[in-house]
Formats: sequence, C-alpha cells, structure tokens
Amino acid sequence: MTIAFVLIASVGIAQQTPAPAQTEVYTIVGATAHIGNGAVIENSIVIIEDGKISVCADATTSKVGQRGTVINAQGKHIYPGFIATNTTLGLVEVGAVRPSNDDDEIGDMIPHIRSLIAYNAESKVVESMRPNGVLMAQIRPLGGRISGTSSVVQLDAWNWEDAAVKADDGIYVNWPSSMTRGRWWLGEDPGFKANKNYVKDINELKTFIHNARAYSKGGSDTNLPFEAMKGVFDGSQRLFIAANDERQIRDVIAFKNEMNIQHVVLVGGYQADKVASDLKANNIPVILQRVQDLPAMDDHDYDLPYKLPKLLTDAGVLVALGYDGEYWQVRNLPFYAGQVTQFGMSDADALKLITENPAKILGLNTTAGTLEVGKDATLFISDGNALDMRGNQLSRAFIQGRDISLESHQTKLWKRYSKKVVGEK
Repeated sequence: MTIAFVLIASVGIAQQTPAPAQTEVYTIVGATAHIGNGAVIENSIVIIEDGKISVCADATTSKVGQRGTVINAQGKHIYPGFIATNTTLGLVEVGAVRPSNDDDEIGDMIPHIRSLIAYNAESKVVESMRPNGVLMAQIRPLGGRISGTSSVVQLDAWNWEDAAVKADDGIYVNWPSSMTRGRWWLGEDPGFKANKNYVKDINELKTFIHNARAYSKGGSDTNLPFEAMKGVFDGSQRLFIAANDERQIRDVIAFKNEMNIQHVVLVGGYQADKVASDLKANNIPVILQRVQDLPAMDDHDYDLPYKLPKLLTDAGVLVALGYDGEYWQVRNLPFYAGQVTQFGMSDADALKLITENPAKILGLNTTAGTLEVGKDATLFISDGNALDMRGNQLSRAFIQGRDISLESHQTKLWKRYSKKVVGEK
C-alpha cells in the first residue's frame, strides 16, 4: 500500500515531458532581438528550422518571407538561451538528504570522476531554471584538490545522454588556499594566518600534472586519473581553477605558464581586478562568483562584487557570471547580470556575461551564445527585459529548435495558489 502511494505521488509530480525534435518551421516576427554580442534588432524576423537559426534579420528591410508556424512577438523580446557556468545543477536534489547529493566524490586527485553520468535530467530543480531563460548549464563536481570532470548540458532531456551538449569539457581544480583560519576550538587565534603548507600543496599538484603529462606520452599501464588529463595537455579540454585572492591568482598564472597548459579558466576570481592586465596578457578568462554577495573583508569596497564584472571587462578580460552557491538559486542568473547594469555596465555587455562570453569560455561559440544564422535555435521570447524580474516573463522557449514546456512544479503551485482568495481559510 505504501509503495503504491509513493509511485502515484511520484507520477503526479513528475518532470515535464521533454519536447520532441523539431518537425515544423517557426517564424518569430516583430520582437526586439537581443543578439547576445552587443547588437540589437528592434523589429526582427527569426526563422527556426531543423534545430538551427536559418534567419535572424531586420524585418523592416529584409525581404525574407514568413514560413511555417508564425509567432507574432510584437512588443516582446527575443534572447539567446542563458548559459549558467560553475554549477551543481542536477547533481543535488535536496541538500539535506544525503542520498540525493551526488556532487562530491571521495578522493583528492580524481579528474576521472565525471559529473555528467551523475546528472539527473528529471530534477525538479533543473526544470525550474527554464521559466527564467536559463536553458544550458555547465555542471561540475566539488571536493578534493582536483574535483573531476565538468560537462555542458541543455535543460530539457530524458537522461544525461540526451542532455549532453559538450561532454567532459574540462577539469576542475581547487587551488590551495594561501590563508587559513585559526582553529578556535583548539585555543588558536580564530583570525586569518598564512597557510604554512601552501607551497607544499602547490608542489603536490605540479607533481601530479608532471606525472599525468608523462603518462599521456605513452603510459604502459592504464591509469584512470592520468587518462582523464589527456585533453588538458592536447588543448581539447579546459582546466578550470578556482582561486580568489591576489596571491593565488598570480600563482595560477605562473602555474599555467610553467605547466604549459593551453586553456586555463579562472573560477571565482574575487580579487582578479588587481591582476587584470596579467590575466588578459595570458589569455585567461574568468568565471566570477555570484555578484549578489558581501565583500569578503572589512576593508574591501562594499560594492566590489557588483562592480567586478565591469572592472575586468574594461581591462579586456573575457568574463562570465557563474554560480558557486546554492544550486537551486541558479535560476536567478539573469538578475545577477541585471544587477551589474546598476554599476556602470551597459545592458548589452551585461547580457554577454550569460550568453556569448560563457559560450566562448566553454568552447561553444560556434553553436550557442548568440542569435546568429547557423547556430542552435536555443532561445526564448520574453514579455520584457529578461535581466529584470519584472520583465522576465517567458511566453515561449526553444532548445535546439524544440518547443519546450515552461511548466515546473513551482509554476503549478503559483497557478494553484494565485486563484486562492486573499484571507480565505
């Protein structure tokens, strides 16, 4: 009896059925198209066929005819699907329930641990992203010095195989901390002090990299951790390194050059503005932590997290907004981008932080990130400014041309309780 009840309840709250492959042509007319690369078309015509954008032009001057199903989006806005980076989406369902947590594996140097195969495509958390325009995400493991391998997924799929957009795109590394806090429970000063093992920890990481590189040139026995590092050495994978303070970041730059690693991406980068010129010179992009945060130290500018994207962008650094906090809050990604517009960044440049820039950083810029002919038709129609909570009201969304559902457990509850009379018992 209990088992039957659980099964019935599970069916009642199941994920929305993923949309089938595109079979008909869609023509979207009249909307303001925000291309994602800084350009804006006030009166656009966008045609989607075979999962791709075949037309994206100014409807005022274009002679392209309307075809297939015509969607009148007059007065609305079209955006490329937002791309979330540095997330644990689909790896955790309920934080307080250990069996539903699959974001952290045992071990210290475990690059062979693949986040993709642990990804839960039927997660209620994942489907709650789509109504806000977050249609793609990079999922990454946590823990250890080398946490494992990240992948990029689209957020409307039956399983992890269908979800994968770019499998095993990079390896995530947690850079050693240059500072530690005293252990007050042992009678130590609870303040910050230099980490006496900092250099030792870096050398251990370097030793692992040296050994993995030697293995990649022809190891006799199979070594799974070393095998997983091959893409870092041949340039097919990124090495994402989480570091925040100035000393750490300078050491990451030196590490990149000493280890001769082609693609390094800085993750976090709280004090990246202090070394922005060096990051640019060494072609190291930055995935920032969420901007709606407090300054880390008492003597830091109160608005440093808010203005950091502009400081780095003005210095010529390629910047994307990531999310290193609660996985379920990733749906607020567009509003983090909207926040930085209040600290000197234009709407167009802020939009790049969650569209074109992450696509470039993840190596997806030929297929995603902007509304351009030949790219995947992963986009959505919003009633207003999608970087503003008031305007971010989606009426239609497509992933690779598939007309996806915008329903979720939360939208169902919203519709249910919005009908309840105020004061009704």
